[in-house]
Amino acid sequence: MALDKILAISGKPGLYKLVTQTRGGFVAESLIDQRKITVGIQQNVSILSEIAIYTLTEEVPLREVLEKIKTKENGAPTSISHKDGKDKLEEYFFEVLPDYDEDRVYASDIKKVVQWYNMLQKNDLLQLEDTRTSDEEE
Repeated sequence: MALDKILAISGKPGLYKLVTQTRGGFVAESLIDQRKITVGIQQNVSILSEIAIYTLTEEVPLREVLEKIKTKENGAPTSISHKDGKDKLEEYFFEVLPDYDEDRVYASDIKKVVQWYNMLQKNDLLQLEDTRTSDEEE
C-alpha cells in the first residue's frame, strides 16, 4: 500500500490524495467527492504512512493494521461501521490487533482506522504496494 500519498487533514472530513506541491503548501483531492483543495503549510496534515498504532510491545505501522483488517475481511469492507458503539469497535479491533494498548488507543482512533480502511477499500487503494519495499527489491 502506498500510504505516503494519502493524507488526513485536520478539520476536513475523510482522506485526501496528494496531487501536487505548490509554493505555499499542496493540492489534494478528496477520496469522498474527488474535489481538489489547496492546503496551506500551516494546516495540520498527517501522512498515513507515518501513523502507527500503539501495542503493548511496540508501535505497529498503520499499513500493517490495514493489511490485517484486509486479511480478516478478505478485501471487503469491514463488517462493522465506524458509527458503531465503543464496545463493538474495541471488540473488533481486538480481533484485528490483539495486543493493542487499550490505554493509549482510544475508541475515536479505532473509529478513524475503520473509516479510513473502508474509504481506501472503496477507492481501490488497498492493492497498492509500499513504495519503499518495492524500490528496495528492484
